[in-house]
Amino acid sequence: MPTRSSSDGVAVLTGSYTPESGGDGAGIAALSLTPATGHLARDTTVPPVPVNGASFLAAHPSLDVVYSTNETDPGTVSALVRRGDGQLSPLGEALSSGGANPCHLTVHPDGAWLLTANYGSDTPPGSVAVHRLDSDGRPVELTDIAVHEGTGPVTGRQEGSHAHQVLVDPAGRYVLATDLGADAVFTYRLDTRTGTLERVAVNRLRAGSGPRHLAFAPGGELVFSADELSSTVTCHRYDAGTGTLTGLTSVPATAVRDVTNQPGGIVASPCGRFVWVTNRGADTVAAFRVTGTTLEPIDEMSAGGTWPRGLTYADEHLLVANQHSGTLVALRVLDDGALRQAGPAMSVPSVVCALVL
Repeated sequence: MPTRSSSDGVAVLTGSYTPESGGDGAGIAALSLTPATGHLARDTTVPPVPVNGASFLAAHPSLDVVYSTNETDPGTVSALVRRGDGQLSPLGEALSSGGANPCHLTVHPDGAWLLTANYGSDTPPGSVAVHRLDSDGRPVELTDIAVHEGTGPVTGRQEGSHAHQVLVDPAGRYVLATDLGADAVFTYRLDTRTGTLERVAVNRLRAGSGPRHLAFAPGGELVFSADELSSTVTCHRYDAGTGTLTGLTSVPATAVRDVTNQPGGIVASPCGRFVWVTNRGADTVAAFRVTGTTLEPIDEMSAGGTWPRGLTYADEHLLVANQHSGTLVALRVLDDGALRQAGPAMSVPSVVCALVL
């Protein structure tokens, strides 16, 4: 999607759980960020769009189209077109996600395929779905569903597979899908003629780690995982030729003790020197320096709210979506990777993600 900004700031969309999905948010709302100050403001010219369970947003690489998960059981995905004045309108009807509780999605770099991670439920298990997109960016056909299998040792969380993120590697060669329930990252090759997935590797991670999200370092040789169940951050070597990961080093995601903590969002800096992660439980954002393949804790500060889930890089800031307090906070990234709150927290009920346009 073309980047849009104005004298008022950088355009941002937020996704929230709605009453139908267990929250009290509006769905998708439009905001702006002023980079010079870190000030967040609601864009009053763009009314919210009541997308049910908008737990993750993604943009088309070349069209003014935004996609949203509808985290329900059964799940659906929605597409919205963004007009020149910023207004959002549904682009066709919501389509089945091919599974339950879709929680992440991304658009293939060629702009022709939408990939969705279905977290699943007791039945069905976690899966990755592929939708074909037409020339306008509209999802028109569900072309494949890759069902995951596997379990882990954590009672109540790993009795079955739970896909949590799907992304394309920096080379555009492989599709990677994390699975919190199976302690694995599944690697696929997408056939861009048919929209089908061929599994090429199953990368087994530490038992009980519960990989949630990945973030690639620039160049793609290293990838970092936010491990929800073990409360760690792990550095992996990525082989772009085979799509395989090799775990190298892990560190605790937080220095806060005596709290049950679940890492959420993870971001690698554009320069490759730093990694940041949100901590749900500790209610912090932790900063790490990357030295070779080692992660060194350098800073940890309040998330500006409770249960920080989504984390988004935006023009030398990190946008933190605090789900339980219903606040979005901009943290300024300093030269040494440390963080400082840049402006006041903004009320966005049940916010869980942000997308910079």
